[in-house]
Amino acid sequence: MLNAHQQQIIRLLIASHGMSRTAIAQKMKMSKAAISTLIKEMLNAGLLEESIPEATGQGRPSVLLKMRADSAYFLGASLLGEQITLVLIDMHGHVLASSVLPLNLDPQQLIQAIAAAIPPLVQSKGISPDQLIGLGVTLSGFVDEHQAVCVQSALLGWKNVALAEMLKQATGLEVSLENDAKALAVSEKIFGLAKKVRNFTLISHSDGIGSAHFFQGQLHRGAHGGAGEIAHCTIEPGGHPCRCGKRGCLDTLASLTAIRENMREKALDAVTLAELENLAVKGSSAAIAILHRAGNALGLAIANIIQMNDPELIVIAHHPGAFDGLLKTVVMQAIDANVLPSIMGKTPISTIVLSDESWARAAASVAAYRFLIHLPE
Repeated sequence: MLNAHQQQIIRLLIASHGMSRTAIAQKMKMSKAAISTLIKEMLNAGLLEESIPEATGQGRPSVLLKMRADSAYFLGASLLGEQITLVLIDMHGHVLASSVLPLNLDPQQLIQAIAAAIPPLVQSKGISPDQLIGLGVTLSGFVDEHQAVCVQSALLGWKNVALAEMLKQATGLEVSLENDAKALAVSEKIFGLAKKVRNFTLISHSDGIGSAHFFQGQLHRGAHGGAGEIAHCTIEPGGHPCRCGKRGCLDTLASLTAIRENMREKALDAVTLAELENLAVKGSSAAIAILHRAGNALGLAIANIIQMNDPELIVIAHHPGAFDGLLKTVVMQAIDANVLPSIMGKTPISTIVLSDESWARAAASVAAYRFLIHLPE
């Protein structure tokens, strides 16, 4: 069992790409001798590994400490598509194995399918059960603040499904549920672009639009687990009806679903966003108008987040070919046009491309986050 100081060492290493004993001692305000004793125990336990970076100047470079990739493994299941994607990741967030299962909307049958698929997936990599720490599940919907209950998911047709406990009973693993955008943000925080920042926002641009925020290195869930519901912020008062019951929500203006509906209404010869962009390049005024409408709405929403939270980074997650060309240009212009001139251009905007596996990896990251960041004090 790790003591409090060793737990703090793990947190420091997760938030970096490796640290020396000296740097850890300085951060923790402890002697290097005391830190070395703690680290020796962790090295012997197989939690950490040492690496020597390439020399870039005079003197011998410091030995860096990192979490070992094989120190722990996590599973992730995505319920976002027409099938279940199940992945196994290591401590560095690498996907080692994956499988695809039929998606049955009956919770009991879904649980049985996931539980049956786990042993062969894990055994295929020769991993012992005691190295498997937890299972994360990501879905489209509202998850309670304890990450245990799917309060509501229109996509799955669920209300108040205690999925975490049901899966725990079937698999013997600790299970954490998470909303799709929050899961992606966790993945970027511990394994991706946001590893070295403490305050950032992730925007997922897909059939729906999601967002999630990290403040001071911690995922902000809100009082009831609902923080980040950017899709249902009102952007156009009195606008089109939204599936949530309100009007003029961001989802009705800028989601891929809304863009496709606009293409159909205008009878454009386009099905995908890439095809719409191609029409815009050829001078189609209708295509240009659709992209401007969506881009201005999304840019305004992101500008409001920057104005309110002043994050170190914005990460926009999008499908291949679905955030290029005019749409991206308009979004960036709208962001700059709607923040105070004093902070215009100061927030970096990065993008990542999504795949079906991205969501499952994000789910596994939720399990890793629970283990690493929420270690018992």
